[in-house]
Amino acid sequence: MSGEGMPVSHTVDPPAPATTAAARRGLDEASWADVRRLFALTPGTIHLNTGTVGAMPYEVLDTVDRVTREWTGGLMDVYPPGMYPEHRTAIAKAYGVDQDEMVITHNATEGMARVIHGLDLHAGDEVVTTSHECYSVLSNFNLLRNRHGITIKTIILPTGYHVRAEQIVELFDAAITPRTKVLAFAGITLFTGTMLPMRQLCELAHQHGLITVIDGALIPGMLNCDMRAMGADFISCSGSKFQCGPLGTGLLYVRNKVHPEHNPLPLPTFWPIISTWYPMKGSPPPRSNTSVESDNMADYLQSAGSASIARGAALAKACQMWDEIGRDRIEHRIMALAEYARAHIAERFGREAMYSPGADARLRSPLIAFHPFRRPEDAWNVKKIHMFVSRLEAEHRIWLRWTEFDVIGSPHQHYAARMTTHIFNNHDEIDRAIGIMARLAQEMS
Repeated sequence: MSGEGMPVSHTVDPPAPATTAAARRGLDEASWADVRRLFALTPGTIHLNTGTVGAMPYEVLDTVDRVTREWTGGLMDVYPPGMYPEHRTAIAKAYGVDQDEMVITHNATEGMARVIHGLDLHAGDEVVTTSHECYSVLSNFNLLRNRHGITIKTIILPTGYHVRAEQIVELFDAAITPRTKVLAFAGITLFTGTMLPMRQLCELAHQHGLITVIDGALIPGMLNCDMRAMGADFISCSGSKFQCGPLGTGLLYVRNKVHPEHNPLPLPTFWPIISTWYPMKGSPPPRSNTSVESDNMADYLQSAGSASIARGAALAKACQMWDEIGRDRIEHRIMALAEYARAHIAERFGREAMYSPGADARLRSPLIAFHPFRRPEDAWNVKKIHMFVSRLEAEHRIWLRWTEFDVIGSPHQHYAARMTTHIFNNHDEIDRAIGIMARLAQEMS
């Protein structure tokens, strides 16, 4: 985001003895204090911005270094390992899908671009999306509009503590027309942290025969989810946010089989752009209409020349650690910390200051956006919110983010502070951070 403060660079201490392989045995029963010691966190800094980037565990960092050295200066064939067959199989299983549906990408942005430009859309076709999407999503759809003449219908999502899931589904339902071909939305919005009712929106798309594209950048590592059961056609994810893999990693789910209980629609026509394995002559076999794949679509997408074998291995290591800790356990911990933070933000700043949903548990996520200042009109003051976040970082070493988004009925974009909880956070630092934020906001008000 333009204007976002970046973290101050500090030396990270070497791993404590608790991060050794022997001490990691039994991570499913390890205390959260012991789990926290697995992460390369800058001492004295409170990291509440996983919505932008997570913190890598020491073992993930070590994997990047080790695998890079193994493949440097050798005479080995780099292309087969760059397909990540074993890594993709293991990661796919963790998310309820198969290897032929899982791609390791460079990031969620790349995945979304490859999906959007691989869709079989033509002049006059309509995409329904929201103004709360990531810039990379809206810019790629705008590129298609300029290039091919598609139409984009953009919904402004409701904001505030009392928003309910039904309001969001009704907005999408009302926007669909006979020309609509695609429903595209963020699983969790980066601006307000609203967890959209993904399954309900996918079922709405199924009723109208629509392709579903989910920006799932924030899903992996946060939710213990079955991607197939969500019912979407495409889900593009980050590997470096809640999954805490290296920067420059992502995951892409591409529905490649028909499981009627999850999504009864035929597989959409899809062109796997940036592919060295797509046939040089002729066409691939027809897409499957059963639960058995007809071709490995993920292989087409994964084959894109040489790849960062080290980053792929490190992402797989992060996923393995999540499996060992327990993905359901991780989700419960993240959400419990978020509930604690949400209650304390509401107490200090008031529910009316919150842009993130709170009353409807279906919409709550660990990303919490709020207006910290007393004057309502300060919500339109980008310089003030930027200064607030910058001072938290520079003076108190608390890392948040500010966000900007449309609000229904407002002539101005609103700017908010956004904090995010993860498993390496704890109650004490949440208390400290919110206390400092309240004092600083009062001073600046």
